Amino acid sequence: MGQEVDMKPADPAPPSVLSQMKVVITSIEKGVSNKEMRLMARANRQMLVVRRQLNASVVNAFLKHALPAGSDALARLSPFVAGIAKNEKDMDVDTPPISGQSHVSQKQSGLPEVEIFCYLLVTIFLIDQKQLEESKTCSSAAVKRLQQLNRRTLDVLAARVYYYYSYSHELTNSLADIRGTLLALHQTATLRHDELGQETLLNLLLRNYLHYNLYDHAEKLRSKTQRSDSHSNQQLCRYLYYLGKIRTIQLEYTDAKECLLQAARKAPTSARGFKIQCTKWAVIVRLLLGEILERTTFMQPGMRKALRPYFDLTNAVRIGDLELFRQVAEKYSSVFTADKCHNLIVRLRHNVIRTGLRNISIAYSRISLADVATKLHLDSATPVDDAESIVTKAIRDGGIDASVDHSNGWMQSKETSDIYSTQEPQQAFHSRIAFCLNTHNEAVKALRFPPDAHKKQLESSEKRRERQQQEQELAKHIAEEDDDEF
Repeated sequence: MGQEVDMKPADPAPPSVLSQMKVVITSIEKGVSNKEMRLMARANRQMLVVRRQLNASVVNAFLKHALPAGSDALARLSPFVAGIAKNEKDMDVDTPPISGQSHVSQKQSGLPEVEIFCYLLVTIFLIDQKQLEESKTCSSAAVKRLQQLNRRTLDVLAARVYYYYSYSHELTNSLADIRGTLLALHQTATLRHDELGQETLLNLLLRNYLHYNLYDHAEKLRSKTQRSDSHSNQQLCRYLYYLGKIRTIQLEYTDAKECLLQAARKAPTSARGFKIQCTKWAVIVRLLLGEILERTTFMQPGMRKALRPYFDLTNAVRIGDLELFRQVAEKYSSVFTADKCHNLIVRLRHNVIRTGLRNISIAYSRISLADVATKLHLDSATPVDDAESIVTKAIRDGGIDASVDHSNGWMQSKETSDIYSTQEPQQAFHSRIAFCLNTHNEAVKALRFPPDAHKKQLESSEKRRERQQQEQELAKHIAEEDDDEF
């Protein structure tokens, strides 16, 4: 008997990049006709899926499909793609003809939303191809075109254009040139009640100021800007990160710690680089507050190598060894300078001395000031006098419980009292309760309900199952939006 062979149907061929890009036109058209912003955001995600597969021939074919022949946008965007095609010799192969264009596609090719999307696509493509000057020119043309339009359906695309407009100038070290334009765009977005545009432009302006260490300007802008409830989790995370940096420079470490930790906690899982930056600043802020971080903070997946300098720095502060702290600061000086936190490392010197002094006061009931200076590795001309002033200041600030005998030149430590008879356990318990209450309040604010949740009516088991299925699909759709490009 012949052996039976299972004939499995062949897997369907994956759609081409050009066909996937054409689907974006449909999403944009539906979003415009229904005035549904989620469909506009979906068009952005569909573009990001095929972003790494784009080449000059595909982009050129898509522009010819999306934009009317002889339009100003096509004439302005085609040279950018043609320049890359000439360098890569992509245009040697003829692009497939676009056939079967329906009346709908001809109609949607004249939409301003499609035109702005083409500007955005070409800008991102130029950035990926390292054509930075061309991307800056293209994004500037897109912003000028947006200033001529006033359509609510453009808000989502406009926010992305603003972001890449600033990003292209940041890559070419010309952020200062667009500060006036960003301020004008933010004013226009405020007058038009474009809340997503306001959030995006405010973060871009804060990033612009912080790039040049203009923390006072950034704080003045932030304090004078009315900010409503966030419409984008990504923009909220960026805002908390910038606010945390501002608060750190202003010596408001408690508020800075809360903002930085919240930004890292709210950030999407895919935004690893952003989480690393938040964690770096949060580590320094917590060290300045006198906290010693756990080892698990530096052992998170994918972050161990980037956080290694900050782990060594934390170890030096924990031990209270001033010499080890100096060696770590010199070894990773380039890393701290690149992260723009070198000035904060200098502030940590006082914490290292205070920690070392606390360890000494616990280990010795009485010790001479000369030995204190030796153990703290004070390298000044008069180490004994410096040690005396440091010990006196630590006693006055409540860092150690001791007294100084100036005539004999020693430090006398007092007996360690029961810590549970002090207010410290209550303060620690209060901070944990406050954190839990804050997390609960944020979770309540983030709740989303279906449109008819206020209607109280009896429903059958079938309707209940159908409603639960719709809620699950809605939750899945919201989760996909939160994992969008960060």
